[in-house]
Amino acid sequence: MASIRIVDVDDEPAFRLIPPCADPGFDHRTCDYWEDAERGSRAARSAWLEAPAARKPRPALADNPFAPPADRAVVNPFLADEDDEPLDNPFAPKRTIERGRTSGVPRKFALLDRGRGIFGTYAKVLLVDETPATYVQFGPLSAYPRAQRLRDLYPQLPVMPLPAVITCVATTPEARREGHAARLAAVVCDDLAARGFAAVEAYPDLTRGADHQSGATPAFWEGLGFTIAVSDARFPVMRREL
Repeated sequence: MASIRIVDVDDEPAFRLIPPCADPGFDHRTCDYWEDAERGSRAARSAWLEAPAARKPRPALADNPFAPPADRAVVNPFLADEDDEPLDNPFAPKRTIERGRTSGVPRKFALLDRGRGIFGTYAKVLLVDETPATYVQFGPLSAYPRAQRLRDLYPQLPVMPLPAVITCVATTPEARREGHAARLAAVVCDDLAARGFAAVEAYPDLTRGADHQSGATPAFWEGLGFTIAVSDARFPVMRREL
């Protein structure tokens, strides 16, 4: 019996597990279609698979003839005196938010990692016998401007509570028809419910073939308890209350 393991994309080694798309012209690892409503693309871009070259450091202020003299003190009248100790409130919660990694990593990984400190991970990979088989991308609506734009087309959609969204579901050709996509999407829905979301939506694109879009089909989502929130011949909206 095949072993199944689900991995959260929370570091670069996990990002490298994202399986290739069925059509080599597309690549989940370089896709910013949902994150950029104006210029986003699903296209495979090999340059994006590696971390960009480090930027040259800015010249020191001492070399800038327009910079103020280094010995000129800058005073902010709204700050407490420098000698004052910071107030310690014993009743305030102590919380450290981990910032997403934005430099020294592939561009798509930076997009997936940007909200981890507040929201959590944005993607999961299902492995069959340690071979990546299925990928699901998800997150808060605010992380995916194209999803927000699509929702704006349908004023009948609930405004509150705003849903989480599942933007991408994809399985390698070799692993299809084994139920892996449904299994991983169900895990994502449970995860989103545990994070406090009351609903989740998905947006199939019925104008494209199975290998050229990432939103699955209405029948797929109905099998996971979703209903058709907006019936449209091209861009229906699937919604599930969590």
